[in-house]
Amino acid sequence: MSTLKPIITVCGTTGVGKSNLAIELALKLAQGTHGWKGARIINADSMQVYTGMDVITNKVPIAERMGVEHLLMDFKQPGEQYVVGQWIQDAIKAIDETHRMDKIPIIVGGTSYWIQHLIFPNRLPTAAQSLSDSVAQSIANLPPDLLELFNALPEQTPSAASHPEDALLLHKLLTALDEPVAQRWHWRDTRKVMGSLRVIKDTGKAPSEIILEQSKIALVPRYRTLCFWLYAEPSILNDRLDARVDNMIKEGLLDEIKALRAIASSSTSSSLDAVVTEPSDEPAVQQTDYTVGIYQSIGYKEFHDYFTSPEPSEKLFASAVEQMKYGTRQYAKRQIRWLKNKLLPAIYSANGGTDHATALLPVYLLDATELGDQWKSCVLNQGERIMEAFLGNETLPDPLSLSERAREMLTIDVKPTSPTEVLRARKKVVCPACTLDPSQPFMVEDGSQWEAHRRSRAHRKYAARDKKMHGKPAKRRATVHSDIPSKVDAEDQQDKQGSII
Repeated sequence: MSTLKPIITVCGTTGVGKSNLAIELALKLAQGTHGWKGARIINADSMQVYTGMDVITNKVPIAERMGVEHLLMDFKQPGEQYVVGQWIQDAIKAIDETHRMDKIPIIVGGTSYWIQHLIFPNRLPTAAQSLSDSVAQSIANLPPDLLELFNALPEQTPSAASHPEDALLLHKLLTALDEPVAQRWHWRDTRKVMGSLRVIKDTGKAPSEIILEQSKIALVPRYRTLCFWLYAEPSILNDRLDARVDNMIKEGLLDEIKALRAIASSSTSSSLDAVVTEPSDEPAVQQTDYTVGIYQSIGYKEFHDYFTSPEPSEKLFASAVEQMKYGTRQYAKRQIRWLKNKLLPAIYSANGGTDHATALLPVYLLDATELGDQWKSCVLNQGERIMEAFLGNETLPDPLSLSERAREMLTIDVKPTSPTEVLRARKKVVCPACTLDPSQPFMVEDGSQWEAHRRSRAHRKYAARDKKMHGKPAKRRATVHSDIPSKVDAEDQQDKQGSII
């Protein structure tokens, strides 16, 4: 029997009833299940940590929390930055305190990235006092313009749509410092590019070095964890999400967005992640970084044009609503991808192929596709039964036996685990034939996506044009920046030569 203390996590997309299940499980535990005196819910939604803004962040109203204590919710000011490392420290304190009260911590939220790093320690980069030899050498070789950029990275992540030159320069800097990681990100994905550059600044190591180091450390969980994944079929969930957006507007979404805009434009707040500029001949223009803090909330950015228009119209309003619905549906897709491609492989790796009955991290998918009585039988009743068996150290059911959807979603392809394979996964390449503007190279993911692109009508058209002009079709490039020698290309070539020999 494991000596690790138990916790319960509830993950899943937005709109599937995660909070409702957590509250019901806490009420069940309050009846004295297996000697535990109840439960406390620990919020793992990165937007619900902020005070107020209850509509845009979809908090469960206090009246519907049924007296169950909720922690790490409503304690940060809008505009204040709060990141995963800070949350993990706070969550560990809350979990330890909850265990001392003989209660079970139930961690619930849609930010699965946070939950994954809570379960598995030592996976976040840590600050370093000095640069690694590799990074120090790369910085020493930077040309003056890139060195200046590295020493003064922009506070706000530039938009590739409005500032493509800035976006491409950041990608060029990352390529010079850590080409394997740079090849994983499209140059337009400025948030990922900036994130990698900040890792280098904060840790003194290249992200690829960190991946290599972590690959040598076994995944060992911090707690004995029962993982629930609430899942709803997207074709049905999407209609539910659209209806929820309409309901949020009725409940005062626009008033909250106005309040957020006022916070972002306030020049007196010392914790703002927004910048206000005042050109001398124009009215003040608010420029908000939509990639940090509560400004990431779906709805805030989508209503920007509506609120900034001199004459807000029904057309602009309808467009904002549709953008918010689309953004919510896309967010749900990303949540599913993270759970299936990141969290599940980590859990399966930590369990080491052991039988589900003895796994330290049993994971169960509960089918939340249908509401009403179906939700109660497929989600609540099954969740309570599994929880009681988990806490009582009884035999747990086979996770794949719960439903066809559970069998489908919990069965995953084996993911590459070696550092080289991880870094080469989803590698981006440049298609010179389809690059109409050299300052904005056309990139596509290598492998099946590249093959599909190569067969597309547009590519064949541009490739034929290139062949006519140059006598031969242009070959794809592994690097965006032709003026930076590709170490990865050289390594690939060596691998090919070695395999031939």
